[in-house]
Amino acid sequence: MPDGSIAKPPQGYDWRNKGIRHIPAKARSCDTPETKGMNREVAISGSRTGSTALWAGTNRIEPNSQTGPHHHGHLESVIYVISGTAHMRWGDRLEFITEAKAGDFFLVPPYVPHQEINSSSTEVLHCALVRSGTEEVVINLPDLDIVDEPEWIKQG
Repeated sequence: MPDGSIAKPPQGYDWRNKGIRHIPAKARSCDTPETKGMNREVAISGSRTGSTALWAGTNRIEPNSQTGPHHHGHLESVIYVISGTAHMRWGDRLEFITEAKAGDFFLVPPYVPHQEINSSSTEVLHCALVRSGTEEVVINLPDLDIVDEPEWIKQG
């Protein structure tokens, strides 16, 4: 629906075939736009599973690694840290930074330039991702003028 609302299914809807979908881990795909330093995999999207409102997947960032700066256009994003410790830089020059540990979430508003950093030298950073649209949007920002020392923002 154009306004983003979803109509209630009619009485007798085929819930058996159009209800809950299980997407096994092996069904995830790396067929997503790439960002330097990140292994992003899609599990749920409009084109893969018929989702009408969301995109969902995972990402992995190797120890001592960071992503390239990027944003996700008009999409709002939720990042859940499954394992590891993430540092997140954001802003026009990535001038702010904060930290999230396993069990924590990040909320990333639309168009916010950001960069994920794995703060560990030994552990892979593994996250679950959900976006407010049915297909992935990634705008890489390779020419961003990044500050040397970001301001630490304590949250939570």
